Amino acid sequence: MKDLVASVRAETLRLRKWPAFWILLGSWIVLNLTFVYIFNFLAYRSGSSGQMSSGLPREVLLQQMMPGAVPEVFTQGMAMFGGALMLILGALAVGSGYGWGSWKTVFTQGPSRTSATAGTLASLAAVVVLLVLAAFVIDLGVAAVIATTESQSATLPSLSRSLSGIGSGIAILGMWTLGGALLGAIARGPALAVGLGLVWVLVENLLRGVAAILTPIKYLTDYLPGTAAGSLAGAMRTAKGDPVPGVLDTLTRPESLVALAIYIALFVGGVIWLLRRRDLA
Repeated sequence: MKDLVASVRAETLRLRKWPAFWILLGSWIVLNLTFVYIFNFLAYRSGSSGQMSSGLPREVLLQQMMPGAVPEVFTQGMAMFGGALMLILGALAVGSGYGWGSWKTVFTQGPSRTSATAGTLASLAAVVVLLVLAAFVIDLGVAAVIATTESQSATLPSLSRSLSGIGSGIAILGMWTLGGALLGAIARGPALAVGLGLVWVLVENLLRGVAAILTPIKYLTDYLPGTAAGSLAGAMRTAKGDPVPGVLDTLTRPESLVALAIYIALFVGGVIWLLRRRDLA
């Protein structure tokens, strides 16, 4: 346990001192605010209901920017944009240990391989939780400002709805982060791992498009990681408009949660197994 705690502290310190870490997290916060509030607010003020507003009527668009809608709207970009950024973070966190030689140093001089690997994964999990909580609080603040500006009621979402949104966000971003960590362990480097991850995100979207034509492929795409994440985000939606990229209604919420739990377990097991059993040379 002492080795695990020491590994978590060391990995947390490494991440905090890493510029790429803050750039990725900051990019997600900016993208979240841009697509959820800035574009929608501009569409609302202009009176249009086109692609910028996902086809939502003006009055529905305003309600989507209120504090009560935060649990729904802040998960919409996690399935694709947020997931891709967190996949990159996971790939960099694990893959860079090969390029810098830090894994070899830790495994030969520090704690056991299992403790060191678990420390890295625990640190990434903590980052995901804190990022989701930060995004939720920031979105609540922005939504409250918009509600005040537009003379609307700033009623907060219910506790159950808030916990549901936060839990969904943690599950979605956590799965993508751990998926990136597994790619980093497989590729033994950050560059290839990041490239493979982004290609996989694109391939999933292409396969879902082909599945509309070829039915056998649909049985495969229905349970891919991106489908599970997108379906969980889609289960939070109450306003029906044009499809948001990456947000789906393929699986029910329970099915999505089960699929994500399975992927998370597989990714964690894969990272630990590869770092424990494989030669680092």
